[in-house]
Amino acid sequence: MKIIVAGYSKTGTKSMVLALSELGYNVYDFFDHFWYHGDQWARIYSSGSGGTIEDFKKMYQSVDAVTDAPPYMFWEEILQAFPDAKVILTTRNDEARWYQSLSKQTRMMKENFTYNLMQILSPTGRKYFRHYRDVVSILWNIRMRSPLDYSFINNEMWLRKRFRQHTQYCKQNCPPDKLLVYDVRQGWVPLCEFLGKEIPDKPFPHENAAGNIVDNLMAKHPALIRMQREMKVTVALLAFGLLFGSYKLLKHNSGAVLQKLRPAVRWFQ
Repeated sequence: MKIIVAGYSKTGTKSMVLALSELGYNVYDFFDHFWYHGDQWARIYSSGSGGTIEDFKKMYQSVDAVTDAPPYMFWEEILQAFPDAKVILTTRNDEARWYQSLSKQTRMMKENFTYNLMQILSPTGRKYFRHYRDVVSILWNIRMRSPLDYSFINNEMWLRKRFRQHTQYCKQNCPPDKLLVYDVRQGWVPLCEFLGKEIPDKPFPHENAAGNIVDNLMAKHPALIRMQREMKVTVALLAFGLLFGSYKLLKHNSGAVLQKLRPAVRWFQ
């Protein structure tokens, strides 16, 4: 582990994934944490201990950088496991704009029929919902009741307060020589100077500016692709069961059905 991106979601974390990948780092983002380490994170949540140094060493020893949740909630523990790592606190100076961006993405998630349905009809999707529910619970101290429950986004004052507290805590408690407070709008220069990397001869990437990350990931991330496949199998099995049950019911009661249809047949005659 070389880099811990400790900034909240919607502070340019998806752009950081692209930028760090361009600089040659192997990066794990939100769905990667679930896909590769979902079981380990579930044990950390249930234990109430916040994870141990050994937990994080096993999980991320072969990963160069982590972004987004849940690692940014455990940046101190991960830094203890990898004391040579550097911390990048991605920020947004305008708190209200940050909330608007988060709210917009949450609304898109809520309105995405497939994304929500597969958390009900897919075994992997149900496991993902439990993971996402635990992240929301730890992050906001709010518990989701179902995959369709996005009511946590309505408490703007509370969310902005938690965002502010996290940012200030990281600034005050991370060793200054290991910390870069960074706005992705600053581009390559401060990032590359902090990491000791040459500046790429291309524009700094800006990903998810429109908040359409769910549609993009559903098309290419293996976790979401599996959920969609499992959902299709479930729908097919339910449809087959419905048709077979209807057939058996019709066959068993065919005499009664025909008896009811006779008046209609005579009417047409």
